[in-house]
Amino acid sequence: MPVAELLERHAEAWRRATRHPFLDGVRDGTTTAAAFDTWLVQDARFVADLLRFQARLLARAPRPAQAVLAGGAVALVEELAWFEERAAVRGLDLGAPALPATTAYTALLDRLDAADVPTALTALWTIERTYLDAWSGARPGAPAFREFVEHWTVPGFAGYVAGLETAADAAGGADDAVFLEVVAAETAFWDMTGAAP
Repeated sequence: MPVAELLERHAEAWRRATRHPFLDGVRDGTTTAAAFDTWLVQDARFVADLLRFQARLLARAPRPAQAVLAGGAVALVEELAWFEERAAVRGLDLGAPALPATTAYTALLDRLDAADVPTALTALWTIERTYLDAWSGARPGAPAFREFVEHWTVPGFAGYVAGLETAADAAGGADDAVFLEVVAAETAFWDMTGAAP
């Protein structure tokens, strides 16, 4: 089964992960700067964890998947530098402690290190597809958040997500359980901002 079919098979869970009140607030300007900054700091921590997971996945991935994974790893390194720049502008401490949703997501990534490659590829595609669809739904973004929405919806990111889909499909990795676990972790990550679902 192609991994994209998971979106339809689990439409309600997908909606919760990609159409969250936090994202609605980013779009219409009702999300507070404090809530956004809390999320931003935690997301920077998550991206660092994701880079470690992705680098290890690259090392054990089949040859056809290596190029997209390597490109994604380089993009995550660049993303971390971008987070550092944005944090400096906003006066944020990226060394702030991880909140429970971040800790739980890190634990999920650690468990996925032990999963077979098809399952891990499906999980990575789900993570990135959720991010792309969630921020696409927040476009164009309120003026205070527009630069972030634009950054996370560039065509190159969509191309990367499509490449991950191809890699996951080629590996035969459509896995309902890991898909649902990832979208639940994504939903919890939005929830930590205090925006009611």
